[in-house]
Amino acid sequence: MFGSSQTVHCSSTIALQPHIMAVILITASCAIISTNLLVAAALLKILFKKKRQSWCFVLNLAVADTLVGVAITGLATEDLNTDGSRGRCLLRMTFVSSPCIASIMSMFLISLDRYAAIKMPLKSGRAVAFWALASLWVCAFALGFMPVYVPALQSDLYRGFCDFFSVIYDVGIIILYSVCFFPVVSVFLYIYLDILKIACSHQRQILEVRQAGSRTSDHVRALRTVAMLVGCFVLLWCPFFITGVVKLLCGGCQLTQLLEGYLFLLGLSNSLLNPLVYAFWQKEVRQTLAQMFSGCKRKTRQQSGTGGSGHHQHNTNRDDANATCAS
Repeated sequence: MFGSSQTVHCSSTIALQPHIMAVILITASCAIISTNLLVAAALLKILFKKKRQSWCFVLNLAVADTLVGVAITGLATEDLNTDGSRGRCLLRMTFVSSPCIASIMSMFLISLDRYAAIKMPLKSGRAVAFWALASLWVCAFALGFMPVYVPALQSDLYRGFCDFFSVIYDVGIIILYSVCFFPVVSVFLYIYLDILKIACSHQRQILEVRQAGSRTSDHVRALRTVAMLVGCFVLLWCPFFITGVVKLLCGGCQLTQLLEGYLFLLGLSNSLLNPLVYAFWQKEVRQTLAQMFSGCKRKTRQQSGTGGSGHHQHNTNRDDANATCAS
């Protein structure tokens, strides 16, 4: 897997050993899956109560990040397996790429939804959410699995160790993903600069219209959470794509180990931060998680209390029987 190739590179980047990488991937996978499933459960409870399309997009983000964690387990098994095949390695890589793309596109949808909630608050519906999510997953799998059905994007450098660029042509895939990534970042910046302007104007109206101020504060709180998501996304994924572009422009720069062994892992960690951002920054998610944990504690105490009272009743009945025999 990443950083495990035996190809010699003239680079100072230290390649991680396959077994070390496998441990890192398994740990990351467990953390990503557990945190996202927990937040997804809270989001489902919120969605059943409020039935707003914005929560559908956030739930979709948690599902995509959970699939990232599941796909990472496949990469860990490839690191521990020395008799793999090129075709299986290629499928492993595409299974990781697809949910990563879905996660990025989900954040893009959440941002557009927040933008539309401020600019066009009445022009939304369930049909829009359904078709948006359906299109998202179709595009994610089409882009993620493109190296499988486009032979020009495949590489013949596979030598028994499953690396990203050993089965996928680096120049082609970096160009393809960069063409998708940088326009998305540009739209993110435009949306948030415009929303910042709108939010500032709404804040000035709070003193004049109290009801409008309350509604605006809800938008501002939701916008703050989404801003954290986008900020983490840019910080964690930009190094990978920028380094990829440098690799294309600088023919003598050996950056493969850096891209595969470190920067791609940095980008994958975004799937762990997304649920943490919602768990700590979104008030409704935080309250729902607290209710879930308090409910589990109550059930545990009730079960303990029931067991204790049953034991006490058993002892009382035994004492009464002994007293009757004595008399």
